[in-house]
Amino acid sequence: MFLGLALALAFSGDGAAGAAAPGDDLVAIDVLLLPDAAMAGRARALNQVLRQHLPAGFAFDATHVPHLTLLQCYVRRPDLPAVAAAADAAFRSAPPVGLALTATGQAAGPLGALSTAVISVAATPALTRLQRGIVEAVTPFIRHGGTAAAFVDAPESPTAGATARYVDSFLAAASGANFRPHVTAGLGRPDFVARLVAQPFTPFAFRIEGAAIYQLGDVGTARKQLWIWRP
Repeated sequence: MFLGLALALAFSGDGAAGAAAPGDDLVAIDVLLLPDAAMAGRARALNQVLRQHLPAGFAFDATHVPHLTLLQCYVRRPDLPAVAAAADAAFRSAPPVGLALTATGQAAGPLGALSTAVISVAATPALTRLQRGIVEAVTPFIRHGGTAAAFVDAPESPTAGATARYVDSFLAAASGANFRPHVTAGLGRPDFVARLVAQPFTPFAFRIEGAAIYQLGDVGTARKQLWIWRP
């Protein structure tokens, strides 16, 4: 399917395209990799433990997808077809499907008054090149100043502001030499998350099964599929 048409169709009928005032037409996106069942299963299991501690935390379901982020950023809604075309070209240059990776441990990351629990992934040369290619392809479309309105459900949770700021700073803080690949598993109070991620961890291998662009929700969740890469 023609990429521009596919992405345009994904946004048809939502009333936002072409009608937003300047500054209000930004969309928070995640260009991401989809892991296999080995990684997705571990992330879901960790998520269940976190939700027993903090039921208000997000749960993996049809609109919360385990993923490995390559790039989070804001783009203009009218630019989405061009962003998809740029990502497609980058993925064709360095196909992600079948990429072999290793989960190396668990870690905590601050998000407002709470913490995220993540499964850390080794930054292999192939994965690093993949992120660099996506960053180079999408950077011309990146805009700044997005608000909660750029996210699915326009979140008003206590972490919404921190999420919005994180996406705005991602390019500088989490790409290139600062790229720390991981799969976010859930949310909890800092003391609980710190104890949880300090538990013994046995590294395991997994593979990438796909790549996509999602609109982000709160806590960096992948909520709405905008485009999926087809080899």
